[in-house]
Amino acid sequence: MPLPKPPTKRADMLTTVDFESQPKPAVKPAKRVSASKAPARLLTAQPPVLELVSGTAAEPARGKAAAPRASAPPEARLPQVSQPVAERGSEPAANDKPAVSPTSDAARNRAVSGPTRRRKATGPAKLFVLDTNVLLHDPMSLFRFEEHDIYLPMITLEELDGHKKGMTEVARNARQVSRDLDALAVDMSSRQQIDPASGIELAKTGHAGAGGKLYFQTSSMDVTLPMGLPQGKADNQILGVVQALRDQHTGTGREVVLVSKDINMRIKARALGLPAEDYFNDKTLDDGDLLYTGVLPLPADFWERHAKGMESWQQSGITYYRLSGPMVPALLVNQFVFLETPGASPWYGKVTEITGKTATLKTLKDFTHAKNAVWGVAARNREQNFA
Repeated sequence: MPLPKPPTKRADMLTTVDFESQPKPAVKPAKRVSASKAPARLLTAQPPVLELVSGTAAEPARGKAAAPRASAPPEARLPQVSQPVAERGSEPAANDKPAVSPTSDAARNRAVSGPTRRRKATGPAKLFVLDTNVLLHDPMSLFRFEEHDIYLPMITLEELDGHKKGMTEVARNARQVSRDLDALAVDMSSRQQIDPASGIELAKTGHAGAGGKLYFQTSSMDVTLPMGLPQGKADNQILGVVQALRDQHTGTGREVVLVSKDINMRIKARALGLPAEDYFNDKTLDDGDLLYTGVLPLPADFWERHAKGMESWQQSGITYYRLSGPMVPALLVNQFVFLETPGASPWYGKVTEITGKTATLKTLKDFTHAKNAVWGVAARNREQNFA
């Protein structure tokens, strides 16, 4: 681009008088504002605080502060925002405590009264008599009965002592239960050992979920069992303890329940009229139980309901079926289906294609049969056959 033309008129020289007549930078007014900033803020910041705290108290103060606000210089009419906010937060600080304390009190009452309310809703605490196999199955079973009480017969402790030697999982569980029982009984006084009604708090070892007590059998119980049950067998002795405890709590409303993993033990207890339950606490519901299984059982009349318009053919020694009917909307591609009826060979298939209202099923080999075994290995169940 071309350069600008040089000036044609000579410039004038400025004197010191002309220099002093120039407008000065606003340095001194800025200092004056900072010097008077604190008084101006105290004078103008008070009415906004009163307006925020109390509307009735701010009415007379608003009229009085109108004149000072109008007569203040322009620089002082701009109060800082941070100071009123800080003063406003410090003023009602004492009023914030009542708003928070009811919530904390309610939460405290809810935490304290929660177990009591659950105990009242479920009635008297049950007394569970544990079989030895329950302790060997889950060493933490002592602390998984919530507010209910636990009773251990003396024969259970004897059997527990006989399984604690070795490197197996059962031996490890037996040693773990023995350590937990020792930690619970370490503080028992001689009077508590004599009195069987005292019990031991299960929560004393840090298991907050256990709200019941632990009771040991400290005396022999005279129980008459049927003649067909040998008195010297451990299972029959436990049944006798359950019968004696049930007789003791007759009329108190407290239920005595036997918990055992032994099916025959539960059958004998129910035959004697004693309540018995299996131990299911270790079988918890997790996200894996809610996942899609990929397997769909077919009803017994599946072929009759879908026989109309069904097509079948063989390809590479495998039979295929193309059908339409009421179950087609429930099928998914790559889904395994099976049909097992009494007195007939099971049928296993797989959905290979879905087109509109038509589905194609592929027949799978039955690897549970010895003729289809692979290197002498046969499937042992339906899931292995699908795999």
